[in-house]
Amino acid sequence: MTNNLKHIAIIMDGNGRWAKQRGLPTAVGHKNGAEAARRILIACLKLKIPCLTLYTFSSENWQRDPDEVNDLMELLKFYLANELHLLIEQKVRIKIIGDKSKFSSDIVTLIERCEEATKNNDRLYLQIALSYGAREEIVEAQKKLLLDVISAKIKVEELDEELFENYLYTANIPDPDLLIRTSGEYRLSNFLLWQSAYTELYFTRALWPDFNETHLKRAIASYYKRERRYGLSK
Repeated sequence: MTNNLKHIAIIMDGNGRWAKQRGLPTAVGHKNGAEAARRILIACLKLKIPCLTLYTFSSENWQRDPDEVNDLMELLKFYLANELHLLIEQKVRIKIIGDKSKFSSDIVTLIERCEEATKNNDRLYLQIALSYGAREEIVEAQKKLLLDVISAKIKVEELDEELFENYLYTANIPDPDLLIRTSGEYRLSNFLLWQSAYTELYFTRALWPDFNETHLKRAIASYYKRERRYGLSK
């Protein structure tokens, strides 16, 4: 089976530990994590990766210390406002996936502005998972599907995996070929559970703020050494 790499997904983990190791506030770790995200976006552009998904803020992260959540929201606003020029310049299309209803109105406005301004860009498709949880995504997809069944837009016998995927946040986007998690943790943490059924997983002990193009190339090299069979025999 082909190993053509179209979509990389990353669980960006370790900002807090990175800051703690250096005796710095957690907010500094998040800021350096945001810089790492920018660095990896540039690297993916250089490597001609068509799609990149970054797990930035999970639905469970709302339960963190309110001061940390507030710092994250301020950082989010800063980057949405200040990185739009880069996305336009580099022809990157951005889409935010997750439950936007929990964000303040000014953040929602910034999200909509970025999505609208980049909707015709086609060099790289950047998905940012914010207030995202995969189980919640699947439940929400089921609700939308049921409403369409009740309203007779679709018939139950028409339902299959391909149709169901149209109700996910990631509709019309290829499933991740490679999923990377930093910081030495070995779990998916409620990220792209449906989409990662046959995704190749790569774990590294590098903390996210330290993750760079060299680390990315190592993960990609590991991916190309693997044989993807999608459940088929050799």
